[in-house]
Amino acid sequence: MDINRRDFLKTASISGLAAGLAASEGFLSPLLAATPQQTTRNGDMIYRTLGRTKEKVSAIGLGGHHIGRQKDEQESIKIIRSAIDRGINFMDNCWDYHNGGSEIRMGKALQNGYRQKVFLMTKFDGRTKQSAAKQIDESLKRLQTDRIDLIQFHEVIRLEDPDRIFAPGGAAEAALEAQKAGKVRYIGFTGHKDPLVHLRMLEVAAQNNFRFDTVQLPLNVMDAHFRSFERAVLPRLVQNQIGVLGMKSMGDQIILKSNTVKPIECLHYAMNLPTSTVITGIDSMEILNQAFEAARTFKPMSQEQTAALLAKTAKVAAKGEYELFKISDRFDGTAKNPEWLG
Repeated sequence: MDINRRDFLKTASISGLAAGLAASEGFLSPLLAATPQQTTRNGDMIYRTLGRTKEKVSAIGLGGHHIGRQKDEQESIKIIRSAIDRGINFMDNCWDYHNGGSEIRMGKALQNGYRQKVFLMTKFDGRTKQSAAKQIDESLKRLQTDRIDLIQFHEVIRLEDPDRIFAPGGAAEAALEAQKAGKVRYIGFTGHKDPLVHLRMLEVAAQNNFRFDTVQLPLNVMDAHFRSFERAVLPRLVQNQIGVLGMKSMGDQIILKSNTVKPIECLHYAMNLPTSTVITGIDSMEILNQAFEAARTFKPMSQEQTAALLAKTAKVAAKGEYELFKISDRFDGTAKNPEWLG
């Protein structure tokens, strides 16, 4: 980033971000980790309301990147349909995953009546109206649908991204036009780098009289200790009834390499927060079973249980070395492919 953290902190108070920043630095008490959303159960799956919408989504969502990793696309289709048959209805995807391969596979899996059973989300990278509109239309074609339930601005990871998106001729115009045309129903954004950028995006949106339906952000057992989205951004989303889409509960398995937590503990922690859905990578039937086991065994955690889990990760999480999406460019697709931004 072109601006350092100390300089940005100096200006935060005049832009309405101070409260969130204070929380991220530990000056405010943690969010109500012991009071997740009210839930309903059907079989092994839990369902929650998506923010201020009336949509009911599964507490665990199917990650789009992982279903493009199988050598045989029929295996991808099998995983997607098995997830839906067993109760996962939130489908995550993105225009750039595997050069469109994930969307193509999901589009095939959603044929034969499966499209009507899911809440379909995808993301786009374009920052200009022209590039964003093109990517939205390409996603519709790949997904073989005439309407996407939720479209999200992808990888909002730079402080200038919000200004580009909401500038005249920016991507926001394309998203709103697509919504007006019935191509998309709801609009949100995602990012994984720094809570400052999420707060900036919310601030710029408010300046433009726009309120997001959803926000996707990293929420995991280590985030609370380092550049915390949970402490800085999550309270703002809850306050404004914006649907919370948790991601990177295991950091693409990297968090598990710390040998401090187990997969189901990671999922339970994220589900215990006021998330509408926790999107997790599922690349095999074994991992799909793990996700359903997490849903089946989930019970609201007490403050003592939450504190004990965070205590286990505090030391190893302090510098962000297991959250590489925050401190490296490993997960920054638009940094490696700037042409996607338009």
